[in-house]
Order: sequence, then C-alpha cells, then structure tokens
Amino acid sequence: MEYLVKLKNLKVDFLIEDQIIEALKGISFEIFPEEIVALVGESGSGKSVTCQAILDILPKYARVEGDIILNIDKYKNKNLKSLTDEQKRDIRGNHISMIFQEPSAVLNPLFTIGEQIVETILAHQSISEGEAYKKAIEAMENAKIPHPEIRFKQYPHEMSGGLKQRVAIAIAIANYPKLLLADEPTTALDVTVSAQILKLFKSLKQNLKVGILLVTHDLGIVAEVADRVLVIYKGEIVETGDVFEIFENPKHPYTKKLLSSRPSIFSEK
Repeated sequence: MEYLVKLKNLKVDFLIEDQIIEALKGISFEIFPEEIVALVGESGSGKSVTCQAILDILPKYARVEGDIILNIDKYKNKNLKSLTDEQKRDIRGNHISMIFQEPSAVLNPLFTIGEQIVETILAHQSISEGEAYKKAIEAMENAKIPHPEIRFKQYPHEMSGGLKQRVAIAIAIANYPKLLLADEPTTALDVTVSAQILKLFKSLKQNLKVGILLVTHDLGIVAEVADRVLVIYKGEIVETGDVFEIFENPKHPYTKKLLSSRPSIFSEK
C-alpha cells in the first residue's frame, strides 16, 4: 500500500528575539490510508508543529528543512516545498484537513452550521448550492450529527461542545480528504463525549478510507483507537511501533514514563 504523506528528516526551528528554538529535530515517518497513527508526547514536544508543517501553515518566522512528500490524488510524489501557493490552498481542506482542539478555532458564531459547511464545499467544488446542501447534509451524517436538517439551520452557540466538535469534523470531511490531522481533538470534552468522538474516528477510517494523524498527550486515547504509535520527545521521535508493541514492551525511558503516568489504562481496557 502506498503512503499518503512521508516526512523525511523534517526540521523546524523558530527565530524568536534573536534566539533559535528547535521545535523538530529531524523526524521521519509515513501515514498510510485506513490507519490511525497516534503522535504522542507532552506539551511542547513538537506535535502541533508537525501538523502545521504538513499543511504549510507555520508562522513566517519558522524555518523548515527536510521533505514532506505527498502521495494524494493528483499530488503524486510531490514535495510540499515544490508546490505553488495556489496548489497548497487546494490541498488544505480538500485533500488534507485539520481538526483542531477547540471547535471555536473553526466555527464562525455569525453563520449557521450549514452555511459554514456549504462554504467549505463551494470553495473547492464547482457545483450548485443545492448540490452543496446535499453534500453538507451527507458530511453531517458521516460525522454522526443527529437531525442534520435541523442542525443545518442552527448557530454554534446553540450546540454543546461535543456537537460543535462533530460540526468541525463535518467541515473537515466535507470534501472527502484522504488525510485528517486531528490535533488534540478531545481535550476540551468530557470522558463520555471523548469516547464518542474516538469511536467516530474509527468509523471515518473504515467508511471513508482516510488516514488519520491523531495528536495527543493521552495514552488512554492511543490504547482506544490507534493502529500505530509515534512517541515524540523534545522534537525527536524516540520510539515507534504498533499499539501492542508500545504498551506491552516499551523501550525508550520516556515511553515508559508516559505509561507509568497512566497506571489505569490496562484496567480500563
């Protein structure tokens, strides 16, 4: 099976007040279709920077070295750095989508849910508004939003945190991207709602055939949904393996530390 994206010796640093801060120190990995890859590490380890680099949405003071090779639809074996700004805009939200920790980063309080999903669809597809409406309802159904025709007309403030996150997911999948980047998508949610969102990710993997990079600091999430695990520490990937290898036989001291800080994982499973 061919990969969707491959990172090769990716380095990112930031120049802040005449200081160079290394965020990523040469990481390499691939993501394949129909798999959930968990990128696990504590705050500041480089997880979010990895997602931002893949979408090329890092701040201007970031310096990037290494390669991000795409293998998605018409972007076969294309190095991200070789693409035009127009091509990168085409990729974002169309071929690769991102789901953020806070739905408020995506949702505009002044527009209805339906208007925002339709806008995302029309930004990438030359179709009528009627067709876009049908696709928006379909996206909401894929995100397991109950009563989508009713929710379509509602505003974000009329929804719970869990429903807002489902709407953000509906926006992300509206154009049927091949790759989803989920940056701590359950952190702001309670345990029950988090479990529902994780179940949704497994459903999306199977039904939409997407690859998912799931960024998290929570090894409980990893145990629940991941196929493969990448442990990142201070900008370096220190251990990789399938979820059983990582949990049953962790090798790196940092991985062991992460596991020991979650003593209840195994009893929960």
